[in-house]
Amino acid sequence: MERQPHDLPKDPYSGGSNRPLPPRGFPVSEYEHRLNRAQRLMNEQGIAALLLTTEPEIRYFSGFLTQFWQSPTRPWFMVVPFWGKPIAVIPEIGAAVMAATWLDDIRTWPSPEPEDDGISLLTWTLLEVAGRTGRVGLPMGPETHLRMPLADFETLRAKTSGIELVDATPIIRALRLIKSETEIAKIAAMCDIVSDAFAALPHLIAPGDMEEAVFRTFKIELLRRGADDVPYLVGGTGPGGYEDIISPPASRPLQAGDVLMLDTGSVFDGYYCDFDRNFAIGHATDVTRRAYDTLYRATEAGLRAAQPGATCADLFATMWRELSSGSESGTSTGRLGHGLGMQLTEWPSLTPADQTVLQPGMVITLEPGLNIGPDRMMVHEENIVIRDSGAELLTRRAPIELPIIGA
Repeated sequence: MERQPHDLPKDPYSGGSNRPLPPRGFPVSEYEHRLNRAQRLMNEQGIAALLLTTEPEIRYFSGFLTQFWQSPTRPWFMVVPFWGKPIAVIPEIGAAVMAATWLDDIRTWPSPEPEDDGISLLTWTLLEVAGRTGRVGLPMGPETHLRMPLADFETLRAKTSGIELVDATPIIRALRLIKSETEIAKIAAMCDIVSDAFAALPHLIAPGDMEEAVFRTFKIELLRRGADDVPYLVGGTGPGGYEDIISPPASRPLQAGDVLMLDTGSVFDGYYCDFDRNFAIGHATDVTRRAYDTLYRATEAGLRAAQPGATCADLFATMWRELSSGSESGTSTGRLGHGLGMQLTEWPSLTPADQTVLQPGMVITLEPGLNIGPDRMMVHEENIVIRDSGAELLTRRAPIELPIIGA
């Protein structure tokens, strides 16, 4: 049953959206549409079933949303047949939660059972659906993993030796690449919450505050405003810039001349935002201001270039030209953005080699970065959805000038 929208807490600072959050969950018709698309692709490739073992894929087809995935003790499986509804093959502890989804074929065993942790039950299910000589698709490509013990997987292969396992990565990518309007609304809601929290941050911290306390304050603010969770909060602080973009907070106070960057992947109803904001502490040098301006121009160029039909490589090249137009140079972090949705980072990547064509409904990040001196860098990030007319911002655009805290 879907919950009804509820209002965000009253924003004590000006500029907040205070928009109600979208309904949680999805109508059954959304899951039926996903399944129909998957089965069409499976039939085209002669695949009798998909075997899924990871949280995003199982949730994509079922709506099974739980933090119990944090525990590595138990494996979880889903078999998507070439006809009919998905079959959940899961530990008994998850039966009640799975029964609340639209699925009705739920097969369980009393896990953990190291001698046979669901492998016999999964074997029977695969043989039932695919037969002894069918083809079963399993995601095997980049940005996928097998969430079960390798020894158990080898046992499964031996028990189903006549079944051919093939790579289902292209099918999963094709399905999850294009988001529905309901999915986009959840990402947009999370972007609204974080945008409001970033706008409030100068009122919540001050020079001299410990970096650890700043991170804690910001996380609490995100939760207060309606985030379900803040599983990713990293950043950097340092004079004129920062050394990296993935550090946990340090035990040092914010000092005049520092640049503070906070980058968060926060979650609403199982969907992520992923963006950052930069702040100067006390004052900003001319070098810091120029770097910020370069990043802003690179992002603007990316926004203009993010048109249907362009490739991820095109976006990379467009932003890279702006990043390399002055005395600074682009970062060597490997990419200038990525896909976004049920995971903090999804395929594709904005790299020189990624020829993925942008299509309406794709949600991606634009994330230009800049080296601004020895061991110093700055990064800027926005979240967008591709529309027929081009890029639509899901984040509230960063200020055109570097914000200063404690001026």
